Amino acid sequence: MHAGIIARQADARVTWCYDLDLGRAAAAAEAVGARASSDIDAILGAEDVDAVLIASPTNTHVDLILRSAEAGRPILCEKPIDVDLSRVEECREALRGRDVPIQLGFNRRFDPSHGAVRKAVADGEIGALELLVITSRDPGPPPPRPILEACGGLFRDTSIHDFDMARFVLGEEIVEVYAMAANRVDPVFAELDDVDTAMIVMRSESGALVHINNSRRTTYGYDQRVEAFGATGMVRSNNHRPSEVSRHGAAATAARDPLLHFFIERYADAYEAEIRDFIDMLGSGRAPSVTFEDGRRALMLSEAALRSHRENRPVTLSYEGA
Repeated sequence: MHAGIIARQADARVTWCYDLDLGRAAAAAEAVGARASSDIDAILGAEDVDAVLIASPTNTHVDLILRSAEAGRPILCEKPIDVDLSRVEECREALRGRDVPIQLGFNRRFDPSHGAVRKAVADGEIGALELLVITSRDPGPPPPRPILEACGGLFRDTSIHDFDMARFVLGEEIVEVYAMAANRVDPVFAELDDVDTAMIVMRSESGALVHINNSRRTTYGYDQRVEAFGATGMVRSNNHRPSEVSRHGAAATAARDPLLHFFIERYADAYEAEIRDFIDMLGSGRAPSVTFEDGRRALMLSEAALRSHRENRPVTLSYEGA
């Protein structure tokens, strides 16, 4: 998907595709007129590589970030940086002194509907923000093993998007997190010491309250909503459908298209806008729109939520050393 988006841009092209499985790399490369390799060092040393997009499994991100940075290649890396906060801190230290742009792939920031909510809050359209409600429910869980075992669990894999969205809309930090979670969808999550259903309540620096609700299962499609409620009004990013046509008749009243099925369809425009923003950043020399530190802080919130759930208590956060 990422390679296809890059190939559609007038001012960028895919020159290499990398995968440990050369066959997979070759298939992706053939689709966009690139070359394939299973040798990352050869790619990072190639003269026709100006930047790197990392969309590999999460447990490979830190290594590929550091190797790309050492080669002086700007980086767009899918979230999360890693599922282990200590590894993120080690990566952060190793990057000190390297002047290489690193952008994190929190694509939902680039969704036009979510972005409109953030702008309305920033512009004071609804007065002082009092409540932020984020709903994020998947139509089904990832393939059971090994993906579930490697993804870091619900809070680090799914909720991390919502933690980042909360910071994005609020424009300030979260200082307190309380999470309740359960196993309501599939026994496999409990077997992996994970959860599949969660409600998270948070407090921001200004006192605004945030509610996030997550589920690994919906019967009606990919449920993605962001609602900001303030002193003078409310603004909401609603679910998307293939069309906004409604049908009325004897058999059904106001029948509508079902929700878009999953993240590829729902956030297609956001993924393209994210890559477009990265390319524009490289051309202009400005700072990345979503930084390594944004990725670090989102994972800090994921860890706080996991700790809150396990210890059944609110967890306060400190961002010292940022």
